[in-house]
Amino acid sequence: MPPITDHPLRYAMSNELHARPFPKLSAPSRAAFLALKPASNAAGRDRSADLAHLITLLDRYGAAHPQPDATHYSGQIGKHHLKWESHTEFVTYTIFGDGAAAQPFDAQTFQMFPQDWLENAPGTRITSALIRIERHDGDEGIIAKANEWFVPESLAISRVLEDELIVASDFRIDPAGHMRMAVFARSTTGERRIGRVVQRLCEIETYKSVAMLGLAAARNLSPRMASIEAQLSTLVLDLNSEDVQPEHTLKLLLAISAELENIVAKTAYRFGASKAYETIVTQRITVLREERFLGRQTFAEFMMRRFDPAMRTVESTQTRLAGLSDRALRAGDLLRTRVDVERSAQNQLLLTSMDQRADQQLKLQKTVEGLSVVAISYYAVNLVLYMIGPVEKTMGIGKAYLAAGATPIVLLLVWLIIRRIHRQMH
Repeated sequence: MPPITDHPLRYAMSNELHARPFPKLSAPSRAAFLALKPASNAAGRDRSADLAHLITLLDRYGAAHPQPDATHYSGQIGKHHLKWESHTEFVTYTIFGDGAAAQPFDAQTFQMFPQDWLENAPGTRITSALIRIERHDGDEGIIAKANEWFVPESLAISRVLEDELIVASDFRIDPAGHMRMAVFARSTTGERRIGRVVQRLCEIETYKSVAMLGLAAARNLSPRMASIEAQLSTLVLDLNSEDVQPEHTLKLLLAISAELENIVAKTAYRFGASKAYETIVTQRITVLREERFLGRQTFAEFMMRRFDPAMRTVESTQTRLAGLSDRALRAGDLLRTRVDVERSAQNQLLLTSMDQRADQQLKLQKTVEGLSVVAISYYAVNLVLYMIGPVEKTMGIGKAYLAAGATPIVLLLVWLIIRRIHRQMH
């Protein structure tokens, strides 16, 4: 039996499901997270520049290089472990270190990213975070630490994964320029579970930050959309006016429609990406299986109060854009309908005028035909008189009598001939 031929991408697609394993972390430990994204055209960026930037960092520590065209990497740099991932719009770096610093969130781990290396990054920082992992059994003392490390009014803290861990953050940027996140793990919690929770926290922060770019785009569009909406309303109202100039109005409508299509084309990706990232944020929080910690707000509640309204604004802006495009199309249809009605009325007047001219031409034609009968008959009578001239002398009949007798006969014959010709033509 001949072997079965595999699809060229079979193994690549299968391996992709296992290509980004979760880190294994013990407690206490720490992590520094960094996400870089070009300010514009992030999806179409030069990914080889991202890989070259990673290799530059690895060379600083004498670490092994990733495979060519790699989209993920995991390896040791000095005493720390580095995890790198390339995504559609951004790349992420996570450095893990054993033990927790004496001073919480002192950013010492983040110094593993050299300053000159950061300055030469092929992108801008979309977010960065410091994560502190502590071993902590029981609930005593956790609230005191959380209130000391985070802004109390923004603090979100919850039990996750059946109370095996407690996670906390205020999603604020600290004086050093980083987000702060804390993980309190029970002594019975395994390293893989800690690693999964830390990875989820990094993903929540990253996708939340990138999704919020859609809100900035929506806010920037709001004034222009309000102006376009006012212009459309004015144009639609003017359609009822007798003084409206269809050509001028149509030109304005075409300009508005073109601008709206341009806006939709430019924002479709951003708004669509925000929707996708919002879904990922919600999924990542759901898999944590949160439970309330001492009556404080959970991550899901924080997102419901702060993040969800922003995403609803993005969604409503996208809907509003679609509605404006539809209104512009409908206004164009109304204008075309009005032009068609006016054109039909003009055509009707033109047809009426043509009918009147046709009637006049017919009357004129009949008049001409009558005159032509008289003229032809006149010449025909003269010919007849010439032909019967000898009769005048032979029979002694006067010329006047001959003319009087021949004229009716000639008129009748000429009329019959012309009428026959007219019938044959029609």
